[in-house]
Amino acid sequence: MSSNSSGTALVAAVDLGATSGRVVLAEVGPDRLELRETARFANGPLRLPSGLHWNLPSLYAGALGGLRAAGREASGAGGLASVGIDAWAVDYGLVRGDRLLGLPFHYRDEHRLAVGPANAHALVGQDELYARNGLQFLPFNTAYQLAADPWTELADRLLLIPDLLAWWLTGRMVAERTNASTTGLLDPRSGAWDSELLDRLGVPSHLLADLVDPGTTIGSMTDQVAGDTGLPGVPVVAVGSHDTASAVVGAPLQGDDAAYLSLGTWGLVGVELADPVVTDAARAANFTNEGGVDGRTRFLTNVMGTWILSEALRAWDREDGLAAGGNDLAGLLSAAAEVDPASVPVVDVQDPRFLPPGDMGERVAKWCVDHDLPAPTTRPAIIRTILESLADAYAAALDTAARLTGRRVGTVHVVGGGSQNRLLCQAIANRSGRRVVAGPVEATALGNVLVQARAVGVVGPDLAELRALVARTHDLPRYEPRS
Repeated sequence: MSSNSSGTALVAAVDLGATSGRVVLAEVGPDRLELRETARFANGPLRLPSGLHWNLPSLYAGALGGLRAAGREASGAGGLASVGIDAWAVDYGLVRGDRLLGLPFHYRDEHRLAVGPANAHALVGQDELYARNGLQFLPFNTAYQLAADPWTELADRLLLIPDLLAWWLTGRMVAERTNASTTGLLDPRSGAWDSELLDRLGVPSHLLADLVDPGTTIGSMTDQVAGDTGLPGVPVVAVGSHDTASAVVGAPLQGDDAAYLSLGTWGLVGVELADPVVTDAARAANFTNEGGVDGRTRFLTNVMGTWILSEALRAWDREDGLAAGGNDLAGLLSAAAEVDPASVPVVDVQDPRFLPPGDMGERVAKWCVDHDLPAPTTRPAIIRTILESLADAYAAALDTAARLTGRRVGTVHVVGGGSQNRLLCQAIANRSGRRVVAGPVEATALGNVLVQARAVGVVGPDLAELRALVARTHDLPRYEPRS
């Protein structure tokens, strides 16, 4: 692989989320980091008689179309140097020979959620599982899904979603390590599959592919894929294929006092460590140890994200008879900024009542009534309540991360779509007492392309250098705590 005459390289990121997928073309070099989207396509659950599934063939077709477009754009500048894939965690496809055995199940499939954890805990208790894999309890972790899956005996291989797409592109089956760390089957200390745990859970070891690290070349496009995309010989490079692993690479963390908040539908709050923290206190706090790029540990917890605000807006759109997005969010945020934060209650956004879709304004009011607090009565006050409550939850998670790791946390980097919400960023600074650095919005795609560019040889080699490049090439607003 080589760079072009300008000292930069063109690489493509296939970036798959739970509601949409896209392909991004990036030009990366020592002082250059530019992205442009070549395709965006819908993604969502497909309900079949067998349960809730992902429409993976549709996603794959969208990815091929985006890569074809990226190849055309890159053709005049030396062509693509590589392709990398990131996606959500835990879900997988079963493979026999060269065939995918049905569509992969969606992690929200009701039957697997209901059956999997109980089946697994009958074999290995929840506390022991945490001691072995370091993962917070989430009922859709791969280990739990497998405990509810009767079809594994028919399969030769299990491939997580980005690994499965990489196999279709290259013909080679691997397990990228950051995403493998979310399965509950990996030892977080050694970074290897836990063979004893596999035996006790009844998971055949032959299902699991060889582990590879981010930056490894998986293989080149097959002849068939090259014909479909016009990209003969282009290598597919393993990146932090768990999307949060890529987002943390794209977060311009600097210094030992930095934490991150990857903020979208969920708020993933944590710190980057050299080693996992697998203690009873960490388990009780519901913190997880997931693999990061370069062998780092992402020590984090899941907190409610801006989805609660989006649901409130959707309910108001329906109430007002408007199309989706009909209410003016910018105007409502401006009005919410005029509401005194001391005049609104702080609700527990982790309360299970806020998990299902629905009228969040009504649920906020009901929560207040149940807890003998005055409920907000206007839409701006409801929004201010939601934002202050989210900020309070993130502040508490940051305090817990600092306590569990013995580290001082002075700066929190907010990346992802939520970093654009200035009122929320200031509230996080105020309630946590910490400086907030906002952005970049595109942290996941940036992390993906930076790992590729390092493999090509045009940037790096240290994570600190990659993050410094993000800081140099992006405007990152700062919010200081105000009383």
